[in-house]
Amino acid sequence: MEIIKHIEKAKKGDQVAFTFLLDYYWNEVYGFMLKRTENETNAEDITIETFSKAFDKIATYNSEFQFNTWLIAIAKNVHIDLLRKNKSSLFVEITDDEDQQAYNIADTTPSAEDELIIEQNLSRLLQFIKELKPHYQEVIQLRYFQELSYQEIANKIGEPLSNVKIKLLRAKKLLAEIIQDNR
Repeated sequence: MEIIKHIEKAKKGDQVAFTFLLDYYWNEVYGFMLKRTENETNAEDITIETFSKAFDKIATYNSEFQFNTWLIAIAKNVHIDLLRKNKSSLFVEITDDEDQQAYNIADTTPSAEDELIIEQNLSRLLQFIKELKPHYQEVIQLRYFQELSYQEIANKIGEPLSNVKIKLLRAKKLLAEIIQDNR
């Protein structure tokens, strides 16, 4: 009820009411913007701009809505405007941290050494698979190299789906044992 009285007074131009509303809602709006911007200076600037706009337009406030919701909506719009303004500027200011982050982004393309290691590991894996019995080799080949579904494998080898699942389970277990023994 006290908030509603202050809003009504603020609508009539009462500076004390404005100050009360600013003090009462500052932390909520600032905290919200700090989470969005992750920058104290920007959050503070947006919060100041939000209250400035809110007090300029307080006559348009609809009391059917929560006052803090109205303030947050204004803050979101101020933030969007700021982002648009920054996006349209030719030069973008970045902090040292942002620069370092950009520098540290990993290049996911494999190097020549990585490709050689992958090729050698694949070659060793294929040698280990050849140590399995032929029917286990077949299900491993179909599942992991041809990427067939369990049902597609069952259709291809003419066996029930449950058999395919069991064969794959056994094949993987035997393959793991072979790899372990060769370490």
